[in-house]
Amino acid sequence: MTRLRRKALVALFLFTLFIFGTMMGLRTLKPSDGFSDLAPGMDFMGERSERRRLDVKDVVVSPGQFHMSSSDTKVVFTRSDREYSIFYDVHIFYYLWYGSPSMDNKYIHWDHVLVPHWDPKIAASHAQGKHTPPEDIASSFYPELGPYSSRDPNVLESHMAQIEAAAAGVLVLSWYPPGVADDHGEPTEDLVPTVMDAAHRHSIKVAFHIQPYKGRTDQSMYDNIKYIIDKYGKHGAFYKLRSTTGRVLPLFYVYDSYLTPPESWAELLTAKGSHSIRGTPYDGIFVALIVEERHKYDILASGFDGMYTYFASNGFSFGSSHQNWKAIKAFCDANNLLFIPSVGPGYVDTAVRPWNNHNTRNRVNGRYYETSLQAALSVRPEIVTITSFNQWHEGTQIEKAVPKKTVTRLYLDYQPNQPDHYLELTRQWAENFNKEKDKWLM
Repeated sequence: MTRLRRKALVALFLFTLFIFGTMMGLRTLKPSDGFSDLAPGMDFMGERSERRRLDVKDVVVSPGQFHMSSSDTKVVFTRSDREYSIFYDVHIFYYLWYGSPSMDNKYIHWDHVLVPHWDPKIAASHAQGKHTPPEDIASSFYPELGPYSSRDPNVLESHMAQIEAAAAGVLVLSWYPPGVADDHGEPTEDLVPTVMDAAHRHSIKVAFHIQPYKGRTDQSMYDNIKYIIDKYGKHGAFYKLRSTTGRVLPLFYVYDSYLTPPESWAELLTAKGSHSIRGTPYDGIFVALIVEERHKYDILASGFDGMYTYFASNGFSFGSSHQNWKAIKAFCDANNLLFIPSVGPGYVDTAVRPWNNHNTRNRVNGRYYETSLQAALSVRPEIVTITSFNQWHEGTQIEKAVPKKTVTRLYLDYQPNQPDHYLELTRQWAENFNKEKDKWLM
């Protein structure tokens, strides 16, 4: 009896251990119950007429060394050994803020500070200071290209080749006006023409992700839109979309759009606004960020054409929680708005916010990404965004990463998979997404 009792206790212990391990694994795939300690830009938180229904089948692409398939959302390349496509309804967020001594005389962003928690008691229990590249960088992963400069033409060429390999047709460029930068970087608007030229060589389109900056208002946004369209509107890589009214318009993502009140946006984005861009040469398709549930009503009142979710941490916000996407999509459909869910391979920003571990989402060798992609597919979106190609600080990148161990750091990596694992997963999903869309349209 004693032996049987001992066996039963061992079996009960092992079963309990299995259940615990399973629940911890599922945490990476399911939404959490809430969120706090917001990501960059979120700590600032505090009717339009004649809406246009968008038809992504009418994406305008410039002529190149490819032929258009039956669906105008993609281009098909023919090589000696195979055919492959890139898809203009798969958009990927891209950052241009990195610098290295070889190109910039110093490291930029790779040496990012450890952001202190706003509660001094919590801040005191975490590391402070800044990173010291090249061995210690502001990321939990280490790039195959090392701590590179965004100004390096070889880096840009590698990035475009990787984005092409991932089948993402639109690069969504994080953008600040000339002479303006984020708090930890330097101005990069002068580099935009080089990025667009590099993208064009790979038949990739470029859309603009307008960042919050000091003094951003509806009036300054008018100036920004005018500047972008005047300077880049005729470039072959400039991304445009056709509405059902037949107008071909550029698409703009507006990060932290909630920082400006709806009545101010309405002056710019509704037909009766005091400095409306509607119906002018500077009209466009403007997509706002939804974080909280109430934002969807503000977005509607502001005159935006749609909303996107950006954050790759499922459960982090109302907008980024997969379980809410069906309801958001229904709201958008009812109000003739475009819903663009954002998916990512994981999230870990503890290299810059050491106190934010509770928002980490483990990659689980790609399972988290696949779960996110399937959640997006289930609401039948017209466009999907990927967060991100190279936001290394928040660990959302699909760019190639390699194993790295130093005296003080052991970096995460993609093993047992190869450095291009998330590029391959993105391509596989993009191809499946477009097959499914063909069925929806039938």
